[in-house]
Amino acid sequence: MCAVQCSTTVAFPASTVDTFTPEETRALTPYFTNTDRPVFALTNLPETVKGALFARYSRSAKSVRRLFLDEFLGQIGVTDPRDAQGERADPGVGAERADKLYARVLNEYGDDSVAQLGGAHLACEGVSNVLTKVLEWGRLMAYLEQSTRYVPYTDTLHGRWRYHVPEELGAGSLRERYTKTMDRTFETYAKWIPSMQEFFERRYPRSPGDSDAVHRAAIRAKALDTLRGMLPAATQSNVGIFGTGQAFEALLLRMRAHPLAEVRTCADQMLAELRKIIPAFLTRIDQPDRGGRWSEYFAAARDGMDHLAATLTAVEPEPRDEVTLTDFDPDGEVKIVAAALYSVSELPDDQLLQIARRLSNDERVAVLRTYAGNRSNRRHRPGRAFERTTYRFDVLTDYGAFRDLQRHRLLTLEWQPLTPRHGYIEPDAIAEAGARDDWTAVMDGSADLYDAIVAAGLKAGAPYAVAMAYRVRFYMEMNAREAMHLIELRTAPQGHPAYRRVCQQMHTLIAEKAGHAAVAAAMRFVDHSQVELERLNSERALERKRSITNH
Repeated sequence: MCAVQCSTTVAFPASTVDTFTPEETRALTPYFTNTDRPVFALTNLPETVKGALFARYSRSAKSVRRLFLDEFLGQIGVTDPRDAQGERADPGVGAERADKLYARVLNEYGDDSVAQLGGAHLACEGVSNVLTKVLEWGRLMAYLEQSTRYVPYTDTLHGRWRYHVPEELGAGSLRERYTKTMDRTFETYAKWIPSMQEFFERRYPRSPGDSDAVHRAAIRAKALDTLRGMLPAATQSNVGIFGTGQAFEALLLRMRAHPLAEVRTCADQMLAELRKIIPAFLTRIDQPDRGGRWSEYFAAARDGMDHLAATLTAVEPEPRDEVTLTDFDPDGEVKIVAAALYSVSELPDDQLLQIARRLSNDERVAVLRTYAGNRSNRRHRPGRAFERTTYRFDVLTDYGAFRDLQRHRLLTLEWQPLTPRHGYIEPDAIAEAGARDDWTAVMDGSADLYDAIVAAGLKAGAPYAVAMAYRVRFYMEMNAREAMHLIELRTAPQGHPAYRRVCQQMHTLIAEKAGHAAVAAAMRFVDHSQVELERLNSERALERKRSITNH
């Protein structure tokens, strides 16, 4: 007996399905997964055509397969996506019509939503870690980035270590100093990987139940975790992206307004490649009176705020904990209880809120426990009632941990420029393995290079020089449902120690400072293992008491 209803073959009423002649069926078969059922997928079609079909679909009484036959198929030279030799035919099925439709809908009607109907997979390789954060800005996109945990940055490409040299440095002595500092950093990082692995092998001998391969992988991950703080933000990475045409348009408009040449150049390269796949979605980006003005708006707003902030915030930052809960609703837990009752009652929202306020604490806990259900793993997430309240955290932690946390998208996140100003994190294993002198030399060299770049009037490019162990300030604002996902995922024992610590503190602050103990209790898969916490809390943030030029 199935725990849930088992899938069975369903007979659909004939009235719900279009009928096609044998010739039409043959024409449709290469492009649709079936021709006789009301649910089907589109195949072997360019993204632009698939999007245009759906855009046209919304303003027509015809089915999408009938639209395809009547309005798109006639522009194709063959009815099978493979030619006589079995090779793919020209994928231009209805592309001309699709382009014209998008031009009319996007430009004349201003209906941006049609650009959500097609998407593309794009790879950006050899991009700096500064650029990866720009690429991963959008909420409605999907990203995968090369890991500093599982990939050692010891291979050279064309005889060079894998770091970006900013165009802004020019060809003079500053560029030479930059490359020398970067080369020393990567040489030091590569030198310590074998020694750090030996250190962890002694500390964590293989358990009888573990295979050699599993143990070696775990040891290497610990070594790379520990040493990744040496890597500079200029370190090159590979990023895979999937997004809709609308999401790519928004990303490229911002990238074209960015102060760094690397970002603007990457935007031009992305646009060229995307126009080979979804050209109609991206027609406005480089039109001077459309995308051009849009990008100018972004640049002008950023420059204006830079100048204003220089006068309004010219004070020293006050000391703060690594994680600070800066804003929350004291009634947030009560509101979640009311929201949980909403879909199973007939009462208006404000009346449910009154009822929730009258409940005892035990009754509210019981409501949230029942609403969350019997969760057997962290992927079983409660419903949208947990979106009824939000938490805003100000975080000051190392750039490496920020890189992992920044990729969470269903929240609001902003970060400040990366500088050496806030000091750096030094894992205990660095000193215990005998690497402290080299670690300190890398940190000092990174900070000195940052100062030199700023002194040359190139402040926007100075973050490339900063090692990932240095701390960056950012905020994360999220509802309780997203907090549950973030905290449970990022406190798992196999996670990186730095972001584990951040999310463990978030969980504690929700329970204790916000007083939302029932919300925190609903997060059942938060790992607060004491041994791990003791080790994490022993990491030291070494503050550099130094003046940063032009801060």
